[in-house]
Amino acid sequence: MFKKEFSPGAKSKVKSSAQRALRTKLLETFPKLEPYIDEILPKKEQLDVLKIPDRVSLYVLGTTPLFYQHMDDPLIPHLQLVHRYPWCFPRVRIDRGGVRFVLSGATLMVPGLTSPGGRLPGDDDAGEEYGNDGKEYEEGRVVVVDAEGKENACMVGVLKMATGEMKEKKKGVAIENGHYVGDGLWKLELR
Repeated sequence: MFKKEFSPGAKSKVKSSAQRALRTKLLETFPKLEPYIDEILPKKEQLDVLKIPDRVSLYVLGTTPLFYQHMDDPLIPHLQLVHRYPWCFPRVRIDRGGVRFVLSGATLMVPGLTSPGGRLPGDDDAGEEYGNDGKEYEEGRVVVVDAEGKENACMVGVLKMATGEMKEKKKGVAIENGHYVGDGLWKLELR
């Protein structure tokens, strides 16, 4: 979605009522954000929305990008926010071999998540960070993608297949059109 660099369109202020609704929606989608929501979306600060190509709205606080949304799709956190609060978002991990493909804008495929270096929720060896208390993620869930051996997340996007189905089939598309480190949204300069 953001492979090429682009310049932002019109910037407008978000009404306080819409800001409250956005805050509620964020907490429903990402309940672990609750202790930090006042840092992320302070009640007294002005939230702005930037129109960017392909009917995407980017929510910014000053010059800090927070979340983006394509039309009525789910709110997806910007990677800068993910890097500040990594423990607040559902996570999966790709193996070392998949990293270069993700960072070049390729679709994230299931084998990168189901191979020995990958981690999905419900895996016996996933640990607390990826385990999700043994529950699978359903299709349409916003997830952060970590890379094996790396400290920060490399991608965020929406699952195209439930994680249980990924483990069963071991092939297919996991996430397409995600926001990744080095894409146009990552390089976007906000003033």
